[in-house]
Amino acid sequence: MNTEKIYGFGIVGTGAIADVHAEAIKHIPNAKLIGVFNRSFEKADVFKQKHNCMAFDKLDDLLNLEELDIVCICTPSGLHEDIALKAMKKGKHCLIEKPLEVTTEKCDHIIEAAEENNVNLGVIFPSRFYPESRKIKSAIDIGRFGNLVIGSAYVKWSRTEAYYKQNAWRGTWALDGGGALMNQAIHAVDVLQWYMGEVESVRSLTGNFRHREIEVEDTAVAILKFKNGALGVIECSTAIHPGFLKRIEISGTEGTAVIEDTNIIKWEFAREDAEDHAVVESDKTEKAVNGGVSNPMAISFLGHQLQLEDFISSLNKGVEPFIDGKEGRKSVRIIEAIYESAKTGEAIKV
Repeated sequence: MNTEKIYGFGIVGTGAIADVHAEAIKHIPNAKLIGVFNRSFEKADVFKQKHNCMAFDKLDDLLNLEELDIVCICTPSGLHEDIALKAMKKGKHCLIEKPLEVTTEKCDHIIEAAEENNVNLGVIFPSRFYPESRKIKSAIDIGRFGNLVIGSAYVKWSRTEAYYKQNAWRGTWALDGGGALMNQAIHAVDVLQWYMGEVESVRSLTGNFRHREIEVEDTAVAILKFKNGALGVIECSTAIHPGFLKRIEISGTEGTAVIEDTNIIKWEFAREDAEDHAVVESDKTEKAVNGGVSNPMAISFLGHQLQLEDFISSLNKGVEPFIDGKEGRKSVRIIEAIYESAKTGEAIKV
């Protein structure tokens, strides 16, 4: 008899990314969406009808459900801390959409609360869960790249003026935590530091070329020095037409790999492996990817599903999830340093 525990999920916030979480939960056999909270009961009710769950307009009513195990926090970024602290005090595990919070200070409050309440904390970065991303990471770990030389991340996307006007919190320091870098490019920042290791210092410039009505940048460029001695570049924007797939390039003394969204388009090493040809051939096949280039919701729920499955597995095994709070904090700290450098004109230690 199958006695595998069914984990009850609750979703806080009903924005577009909440639908991605709901779809991911539906595709996991030992997961069930119990309920959703929004301050607007009308919005919660629409979500309820769409995803067949209970609707709440009071957060405590959702958190008090005995069958609720895991809370997915899908609100504006600057609201994550308050919700997470309330959920953790109720003994609920938390999966929080990127970024963990808009400052490292707030991130630390959440991390400390998870430890104090003995609950698991995860931060949503689905890019790390795709097989192609992990193939590159594995090659780095076994030394196929030789000494890492340069790691570069490019997120050159397009967002319309309507995108920022649609929700008042977008493009604000308080609730968005920044612009193209904090909201869009943070996925690439996370993967880049995962590949290249800890960042030692940054120097950067930011600007606003298209979306002058928002408080934050729509374009940023940063030069990074990693603790292992390698160098790096981050370029990101929401001002570019027509927009291009997220691209990460990793180059070392013995090899180079380039990935666009989930497609490996370059895979070449000084010492060839028997499987190298298969990697190149498989990635000649076009994949139906958009990656949110010009439409933020043109994304698959697969990465979220893989991450939610990992989170459930961590609970079953009594261990930390693959991307816990401390991992989720790293990209926020790097971005904080980039903003500080742009403001001061100085190189900033991370």
